[in-house]
Amino acid sequence: MVCDHRFTQPSWPREIHVQAVYSDDYFQSGGAGYADYLAEEKLLRDRGRWYARLLSEHSSPGKILDVGAAAGFILQGFVDNGWTGTGVEPNDTMASVARSRLGLEVWTGMMEQLAADVKYDAVSMIQVLPHFIDPKHAVEVVAGILRPGGLVLVETWNRSSWTARLLGKAWHEYSPPSVLHWFTPDGVARLGGGCGLKEIARGRPSRKILASHGKSLLRHKLGSSALGRLMALPLHLIPDRLALPYPAEDLFWMVLRKSE
Repeated sequence: MVCDHRFTQPSWPREIHVQAVYSDDYFQSGGAGYADYLAEEKLLRDRGRWYARLLSEHSSPGKILDVGAAAGFILQGFVDNGWTGTGVEPNDTMASVARSRLGLEVWTGMMEQLAADVKYDAVSMIQVLPHFIDPKHAVEVVAGILRPGGLVLVETWNRSSWTARLLGKAWHEYSPPSVLHWFTPDGVARLGGGCGLKEIARGRPSRKILASHGKSLLRHKLGSSALGRLMALPLHLIPDRLALPYPAEDLFWMVLRKSE
């Protein structure tokens, strides 16, 4: 079997990579991150509710851990649908928002630091797997904190999608140092399978983004060249707070179950 996984090495030393990349700027300065993460609260909460309904097809609500919970908006969507939610987030500013604004239990720190004796019925990894330096180790940790029969929900970008292949290097998800790995659905299934997690469902998500987020990503990819600036000129006509449906052709979700 030929492994066709695509990845890059972090530009920061491993010991400071997370703190350097996921500073407050990542959530509010645009570029490859977010123009204003907190402004997307409603959209992200709705997204959590959508995924909670998806998981209900495979499990009754129980105790869920949201990895990379940020300000807890997606996690709150799970709580709205009956799950007991806990989150872990390396950025303390975002984790503090989750605690103070929503009253959620979101720890500041790394998933690898969680107590191994606490078991969860489900773990959500929505747009986080490609950010790990060592995704195999991350999935091993997840498998270790899941109860037998527990679920893992992964959402990530599909580098085998038509969008990614058409745009090539211009595809917006090719954006290190934040994103370090690019998966295919089969690649995620193989990764999970090697850690005792079996795929039980996959599909494309329902997603909306704020126009400010989309415009920021486009400007980032277009660059600062004269042509890039010219192509970006019409973007100012789109209101920042307009919620835009994302086609999701280059996204996928997958549910995996830990063996009994």
